[in-house]
Amino acid sequence: MSPPANVAPLFHLDGEIRVPGDKGISHRALILGALAAGRSRVTGLAPGDDVARTASCLRACGVRMRFLGGGRVTVEGQGPDRPLRQPPGRLDCGNSGSTMRMLAGVLAGQPMTAGLDGDASLRRRPMLRVAEPLRRMGAAVRLAAGGTAPMTIEGRRPLAAITHAPEMASAQVKTAVLLAGLFADGATTVVEPVPTRDHTERLLRLCGAEVTSGGGRVTVRPGVLRALSLRVPGDISSAAFFLCLAAVRPGWRVRCPGVGLNPGRDGVLEVLRGMGAGVEVEERAAAGGAEPVGDVEVRGADLNGVRIAGPLIPRLIDELPVIATIATQAEGTTEIRDAAELRTKESDRISRLVAGLRLMGAACEPLPDGLIVEGPTILHPAAVDAAGDHRLAMAFAVAACLAVSPGVTRIAGSESVAISYPGFFEDLASLARPSG
Repeated sequence: MSPPANVAPLFHLDGEIRVPGDKGISHRALILGALAAGRSRVTGLAPGDDVARTASCLRACGVRMRFLGGGRVTVEGQGPDRPLRQPPGRLDCGNSGSTMRMLAGVLAGQPMTAGLDGDASLRRRPMLRVAEPLRRMGAAVRLAAGGTAPMTIEGRRPLAAITHAPEMASAQVKTAVLLAGLFADGATTVVEPVPTRDHTERLLRLCGAEVTSGGGRVTVRPGVLRALSLRVPGDISSAAFFLCLAAVRPGWRVRCPGVGLNPGRDGVLEVLRGMGAGVEVEERAAAGGAEPVGDVEVRGADLNGVRIAGPLIPRLIDELPVIATIATQAEGTTEIRDAAELRTKESDRISRLVAGLRLMGAACEPLPDGLIVEGPTILHPAAVDAAGDHRLAMAFAVAACLAVSPGVTRIAGSESVAISYPGFFEDLASLARPSG
């Protein structure tokens, strides 16, 4: 086990950081490149373990890739007439729910049997909501007791086209069904209860797929995908930790260039504006003509509490831990609702976040579907446990920066940042000088 990270309070924050490539787009680019006809070229690929797991699983299924350094990779697509190869053993998804759920959709359309497994954390996460629509399409999907991994999929081709209307909005489940729809006998439709990030739809169109969307419905029709050429924009979920930190103190500033601004992912910017921070966005050319990109700068201010709920939640689900963290410094009450999904992430993020922030002096209460934070409160260094959850490790690092007493906050489980942002602590240190 790696030693805890030690993070000291900060007295100043001013600078620029270019965050790694978007994790969600990177997963999808590798998968679609593997299914397309020809050689796909991707630059700016996310460097974390999650995306590496997707690459490893695809290679185990016979997909050839060349990693050229600096986030550059070429993918030799299988094309429409060459199914993926039977892997020699279970595909190890590590901690990546994205890998497991998205690849499940692909494997459902392959005439073979394959197993998907992961670490102890991933084995606790719900998989029944992706298994059920794939079963309706004709794949045989077996799960462990309780509807969790390991998952075994006996695929077939063609699958039956369906219309799927999930009760809970999930971009990963939507993606699994749409990817399976590429191997169906007709049009496959997902009806979303609320809109989720549309990376999959945008990249499918970039690959020439026939995709229509509107009125809460997304439909894909089977067809030959063409190879893609894409520069992956910076991950707004990674940038959010620096942007939120900058928002807390008047005179603090952070600029993150080249960040993805997908409308299904930019909810954190809306919340920061609502809390009173200065937020400026300068739009850039779209990545591959598919994904909006821009330079984002946040300037600090005296923040106020806000209520976050409803359709806004899917647009910032991954950013809620750090938003709740800076809410400890805002005037009044911040209430987060409709976010029960936080309890089934890499950890129970609601209970773990509340426990850690309370140890540092915050006034917060858990709710079944969110939490309430009262502010402003004075934070103090403490020993906290991120429970192997990368988002919590980075959120606690932000809290540590905001502490006012001498000393360091020790973050157990901080090695988990390698899942999405291996250089996070180094980048944080480059932006800010510790007090004293």
